[in-house]
Amino acid sequence: MNIIVLNGRGHQSRTLRLPRFLPVMLLGCLVVLPALVGAGAYYAMYHWGDPVLDQRMTARWQGQLDEQREVLGHLHERTDEELRALTIRLAEMQARLVRLDALGERLVDVAGIPSDEFDFSAPMAIGGPELPDDRSIAYTAPSFTDALNDLSLTLDRREQQLSILERLMDNRRIASKTELSGRPIRRGWLSSRFGQRTDPFSGRLTMHRGVDFAAKEGSDVIATGAGVVTFAGTRWGYGNLVEINHGNGLATRYAHMKEILVEAGDIVRAGDVIALVGTTGRSTGPHVHYEVLRNGRQVDPTPYVARARQ
Repeated sequence: MNIIVLNGRGHQSRTLRLPRFLPVMLLGCLVVLPALVGAGAYYAMYHWGDPVLDQRMTARWQGQLDEQREVLGHLHERTDEELRALTIRLAEMQARLVRLDALGERLVDVAGIPSDEFDFSAPMAIGGPELPDDRSIAYTAPSFTDALNDLSLTLDRREQQLSILERLMDNRRIASKTELSGRPIRRGWLSSRFGQRTDPFSGRLTMHRGVDFAAKEGSDVIATGAGVVTFAGTRWGYGNLVEINHGNGLATRYAHMKEILVEAGDIVRAGDVIALVGTTGRSTGPHVHYEVLRNGRQVDPTPYVARARQ
């Protein structure tokens, strides 16, 4: 490459001869060298920079990561605890539903409702048309918890109501079985009423505190109500006597028996045979002297005898 230099005074010229690789060197100085300097500075900054600054940034990022991991751990623990609590709550409610079903079946049995009319073992019969999605509301976590609480309260009320109903029905059933009704014999006739009468032995007017039923000797004497035998033995004037306590201050006596078939402490039901008709004690013939005592005092048995046994 040649460069010609002209002189304005002498009109002489000079020729300078330049190397051929000079343009390449100039290009390298103007383009390649700045690029290399920039790349070196970038590399030095990020790889050989201040180690203290890098350690601080790394420690800060590590601290943030540790905090996030701790928050996530707490969230997992809280979620697990709430899930366990909901699981326990659901198990308790299922157990209470089982108890309610058992109680309902018990009430159905006590009430005498046919099993095909009200069956607790069958699924509840419910139904209805399906509503569009925009008219139905999906459960969210708080509303689901509220629904569980409401269901628990409903179960509490239903359980209390059913328990009260069961006690009432049991009391009614017990009262119906202990209620006195009918005659103490299956066959026979009324031979003497309650009240004033002429004593068959003294001929004087005396108070007869029971009713007499004449029957065939050796025939069955039956309890007129359920209860507990409180006396079974011989008593003056009564001969062989059976006394039954029916509760609520009510008791019955069966006198002049030929043979006693129960013992004190036995539990009897209405219609059970407790003795055989006889004529022991102050008696003129085979019969049953039947007394009803309310709170320890003899009352007229006629209203009880007139009741039809269920």
